[in-house]
Amino acid sequence: MRLLGHKIAVLMESDYYEPEILYYQQRFPEEGAEVHFLTRLWGAGAQTFSGHEHQFPFEVTRSFEDLDDAALGEYSAVIVPSGMVADRLRYTEDAAVLPPATAFLGRAFDDPGILKGIICHGMWLAAPIPDAVRGRRAVVHNNLLGDLRNMGGIYVDQDVVIDADLVTARTGAHCHLFARTLIDLIAERAPRTAPQAA
Repeated sequence: MRLLGHKIAVLMESDYYEPEILYYQQRFPEEGAEVHFLTRLWGAGAQTFSGHEHQFPFEVTRSFEDLDDAALGEYSAVIVPSGMVADRLRYTEDAAVLPPATAFLGRAFDDPGILKGIICHGMWLAAPIPDAVRGRRAVVHNNLLGDLRNMGGIYVDQDVVIDADLVTARTGAHCHLFARTLIDLIAERAPRTAPQAA
């Protein structure tokens, strides 16, 4: 139970990669972490998303939009998963306004105490805030090499790359390596919130 007292946020939308999300759902709690899947609820109490490969349904009941800085600061890590999650989350009704999920990610980047975990196509969510990645070492899916370079990121040809509070991984198939790296890094830190009573 190396992560007892820690909270991890995983952003969610449709076209998620089922093996990755189901792995996080089991693996982080095995280490004692509390895992929250967050999304835009659009005024509803819950949203059910479909997986990319098998259309597996996944219900999310927590929104990132109503989290103030104190609540955000309780998370030890915020994860942007693979698949098309980031592309769907970067929708904005007004082109002059940052997508709410990108604004949330930007707030997480403002807090170096929160690990930012971005895997595969997840880097799309950071595209509107390139300053968050500029000059930082990262790996992305090969399809996003141009995106990362246009953001000013430094591509590193490794399956998992650590650059201070930013942890990136190549593809959803590397989620086990990504999760293990995050677990090791989080375990070195004190929880940002008190452990929940059993």
